[in-house]
Amino acid sequence: MRKVYIIAADTIRFGKYLDETISDLAAMTVLPCLAEAGLDKKELQALWFSNSAWGEYGRQVCIRGQVALRPLGIDAMPITNVENACAGGATAFHNAWLGVASGAYDITMALGAEKIYDRNRSLVFSSFLTGLDVGHLSAMLDDLSEFDLTDAEQNAMQAHLEKYAHKKSAKKGSKKKSIRDRLKATRDAAAVAVRIGESMGYDVLRKMRKAGLGGDHSPFMDVYGFEARRHMREYGSTIEQLAAIASKNHFHSSLNPNAQYRFEMSVEEVLADRLITWPLTRSMCAPVGDGAASAILADAKTVKRLGLTSQAVEVRASVLGSGRARARDEEDIGRRLSKLAYEKSGTGPEDMDLAEVHDATAYGELHQAENLGFCPFGEGGVLAQENETRIGGKIPINTSGGLESRGHPIGASGLAQINALVTQLRGQAGDRQVEGARLAIAENGGGALGVEEAAMAVHILEGPIAPVKQSGK
Repeated sequence: MRKVYIIAADTIRFGKYLDETISDLAAMTVLPCLAEAGLDKKELQALWFSNSAWGEYGRQVCIRGQVALRPLGIDAMPITNVENACAGGATAFHNAWLGVASGAYDITMALGAEKIYDRNRSLVFSSFLTGLDVGHLSAMLDDLSEFDLTDAEQNAMQAHLEKYAHKKSAKKGSKKKSIRDRLKATRDAAAVAVRIGESMGYDVLRKMRKAGLGGDHSPFMDVYGFEARRHMREYGSTIEQLAAIASKNHFHSSLNPNAQYRFEMSVEEVLADRLITWPLTRSMCAPVGDGAASAILADAKTVKRLGLTSQAVEVRASVLGSGRARARDEEDIGRRLSKLAYEKSGTGPEDMDLAEVHDATAYGELHQAENLGFCPFGEGGVLAQENETRIGGKIPINTSGGLESRGHPIGASGLAQINALVTQLRGQAGDRQVEGARLAIAENGGGALGVEEAAMAVHILEGPIAPVKQSGK
């Protein structure tokens, strides 16, 4: 296998792009990425395109990449469509890496473009069901009793709500919905209900409503909430530790011009935010949004020919895997794949200078910090509370703000992680720069099947020997 280098990486600012098409978002990252590498689009030899929601929202189920890229004049070359839930962007990157590493191509691109935000909020939240085993959703809903809160958890939640009730009521700026808005919401919910009932069965729809799925938040938040409660029972982790993670990520994103949220939040403000599912408040959960990100990869000979040695970031390891049927006490997919990535790169967790991990919630970051070996199991919350995951700490995590604050447009998130690490390893991260960053790891998971993610990719990157430092981007 040949050595592979990232010669360009780009992301747009994540947010809400109601008036732009997928093609528009793709152009907003592809063109700057090509310019960064000094390449013409015709020099790309193969491209992998990641997207998850276009089929659900816009009925563009097939040939997504070809449709999105033809307006840019990118055609003829092999374009492979990738759909791997939230791990889609990292999966596209892995395949672009494999194309170069195998010798099949010298220059490849990975691209993720996604529109998740929609005026029909019922459609948005119900679409996340597709990241579960929908064929067995009815049986899963029958078994939801394991998600029930214990008496102790019910008491802890009630005490929390009472403690912060006065702070919520004191907040200003909330507006009552107009009659028109309420009618629209009812109509939207009814349209989605018919869609689900006709495709999945009305018995499943009734069970979903009874369980509260597809309401005002993604069902994955309920899964994360359950896992967070399990961690709290087993190790004694706390909601304050989760709030410390979310507060840290909001601080990091305030320094990132490409983040969806660019404001800070204190631990107290995170705790006082609206409760989504115990123990997760809104500020601990990734927002809904749109975005696009990309990366161009090349072999060593091409890097030298193009004169890009000073900006070329080496891919020391690229690992893609799927979840497996296992008992809860067996090794987690994050632990399994990160160990493989460390082995392939000849590194260990102690060698990493920073990390980007899949924090669809604050608990996601806590969990993956443990899986990646940055601390013993049970101490992920302690690591954050002691400021070790903050810029300047022992192992800065999610210096971009992570999914919680940078944003999470499903198919683009994994490539936004790559962009964040490349920017750091080149010394171009500005106010959020990790001093002396040399080695970095990215973990991007997607879907839920059994007791772990359905898909995951882990990448280890090494910075240029003598990077040319530029202003942060």
